[in-house]
Amino acid sequence: MKNKLYLVTGATGFLGNNVCRRLAEQGLRTRALVMNGDPAEKHLPGGVEIVHGDLLEGASLDRFFDTDANDEVYVIHCASIVWVKLEANPKVHAVNVDGTANIIDQCVRHRVRKLVYISSTGAIPERPAGEKITEVDHFLPTDGLIGYYSVTKAEATQLVLDAVKQHPELDATIIHPSGICGPYDYAFGSVTSMIMQFVQGRMKMGIEGTFNSVDVRDLADGAIAACEKGRRGECYIMSNDVVNMHDMFRLINEAAGLSGSSYVLSKELAHVGVKLLALASRFTGKEPLLSEFNIYMLNRNNDFDCSKAQRELGFHCRPFSESIRDTVAWLRAEGYADLPARAKVVDVRLPAMLPILSRQA
Repeated sequence: MKNKLYLVTGATGFLGNNVCRRLAEQGLRTRALVMNGDPAEKHLPGGVEIVHGDLLEGASLDRFFDTDANDEVYVIHCASIVWVKLEANPKVHAVNVDGTANIIDQCVRHRVRKLVYISSTGAIPERPAGEKITEVDHFLPTDGLIGYYSVTKAEATQLVLDAVKQHPELDATIIHPSGICGPYDYAFGSVTSMIMQFVQGRMKMGIEGTFNSVDVRDLADGAIAACEKGRRGECYIMSNDVVNMHDMFRLINEAAGLSGSSYVLSKELAHVGVKLLALASRFTGKEPLLSEFNIYMLNRNNDFDCSKAQRELGFHCRPFSESIRDTVAWLRAEGYADLPARAKVVDVRLPAMLPILSRQA
C-alpha cells in the first residue's frame, strides 16, 4: 500500500502556510520547501518536515524530491513572487517561470502521482465588463495581459500544459485563484495590509473599484481536493463574489466594531493623486503609495466564474464578510490591531479632495 506524501513549495507564504496547516489538520504527511533563513518558517505547523532550499537550486530540489519507493507523492506548487508593477523583473521571471520549469522536471523525473500548480486569474485574458471570466486552454502569446506578474504566471501555466502533452506519465492540474484573503497571513499581503491599516486608523482613503478575493482556507482545501479530483491538463478558477470598495470598508467597520469616517476617491481623482504622489516621491525618494497599475486592478473586470471548480472539485468559498471578520480577529490575536474610532464611508469626487490629496503628497 502506498503512503501519501505532499510536497509543498512556497510553504511559508500565505497560501502555502495554509495548505500545510490544512494537511496537518488531516494528519497527512507533508514536506515543505523553505528558503534558508526565512523567519516565517516558525509559523509552519508542527509535524511538517522542512527541507531548506531554493526553486533555482538543483541540489536542494533533489533533496526535496528524495522520497521512498513506497511514497505516493503529490506536489502543490505555490511558490512565486507577487510583483505589483508593470515593468519586467528578471528575479520574478526566474522564480515564477524558471522555478516552475524546475518543478516540472523533478515531477517528471520522479514520476509523482500529481502536480497541482497554483497559477492566477491574472494569467487569463480579461473579458469586457458585464461578462464573466472563464477558464481558457492556452496562455501564449500573452498579448492583452496587464502587469508583469500576470505575464510570468501565463508563461509558467503554459509550461505545465505543454509538459502534460509531452509527458504522458505526468498528471497535472492548474488552479487560478483570484485575490487571496483570510487569517494567518504572516506575509501581510494586499488585503490583510489594507484591513490592518484601516483598523489602525492609518488608511484614510480608498479608491472606488472592486475586489474579488477567495478565502485562503477554501483555496487551500480546493488545491488539496485537486490532488485527487482535478482532471489531467485542466484549469480551475477559484474565486469569490465581487465586492466594491464601499462594501469593503463597511465590512471592516462591522467586523471590528468601529465608527468614524473614511474617504472613497473616484477613479478620476485617483489618477490625479498618482501624478501628485509621483511628484512628491522625487523629493522624498520613497516609493509612491499609489500607481496607475493599482487603479487598473481595482477597475478591471473582476467577475470570475468558479462553477467548474464547484462542480468537479467540490470547491466552495465562504462569504467575504466571514473572511474579513476572521482576519480582524486574527490581527487582534496577533497584536496588530489597536482599534481607534472610525465611522461612515464618504464618497468623494475631485473638487472636494484636492486639498486632502495635496497634504497626502
